[in-house]
Amino acid sequence: IFGDSLPMYNLEQRMKETNIKGLSIAVIRNYQIDWAKGYGWADIAENRMVNTETRFQAASISKSLNSMGILKLAEQGRLRLNADINDYLKSWKFPYDSLSKNKEITTLHLLSHTAALGVHGFPGYNRKDSLPTLIQVLNGNRPANTGAVRSFGEPGKGFKYSGGGTTITQQLLMDITGKKYADWMWKNVLK
Repeated sequence: IFGDSLPMYNLEQRMKETNIKGLSIAVIRNYQIDWAKGYGWADIAENRMVNTETRFQAASISKSLNSMGILKLAEQGRLRLNADINDYLKSWKFPYDSLSKNKEITTLHLLSHTAALGVHGFPGYNRKDSLPTLIQVLNGNRPANTGAVRSFGEPGKGFKYSGGGTTITQQLLMDITGKKYADWMWKNVLK
C-alpha cells in the first residue's frame, strides 16, 4: 500500500533511536499468547537482560482497561456517567473549590481527560520504597511522590491529560463495588 515511502527499521535500531534500554513483546492470536520475547536490558547495573517474565510499569497502557471496567459498571446500571463523581465516592470525596467554578466533575470528564485536573502522570516507585494507598496518592500525602489531584479550572472546557483523574476512577470503582480494584477488574474485565 505504501510502496517504498516508509523506512525499514529493525527493533535494535528503533530501541537505540528512542533510547529504550529494554522491552518485552507478546503477540496475542485467538485469545492466546502466540509468542513472547524480551529484548535489551532489564537492569544494566545488575547485568540483567529482559525476558518474558520481566515486569514493567503498566503506565498509561492500562487506561483503556480501566475505562472498560468503568463502562462495565455503567452497563450494569451501577454508575451514571454524567453524574457528579461524589455521588459514588464513599471513602474519599473530591474537594471542589472555586477553580472548578461550581461545575461538577463527572465520570465522563475523568475518562475523556476533560475534568481540568492536575497530576499528569506518575513516576513510579523504587522496589525499596514504601507504597502509598490510593487515597494518599489522591491527596498527595507521603509516601506518594506526586501532588494532590485537584482542579486547575472548570471541568468540560478542554482536554488536559490527567493520570490523576484516572486514579479517581479507580477509587470510584472500588467504592461502588466494595471490591479490591485488581480483583474486580480480573473477574469482570480481564477474565
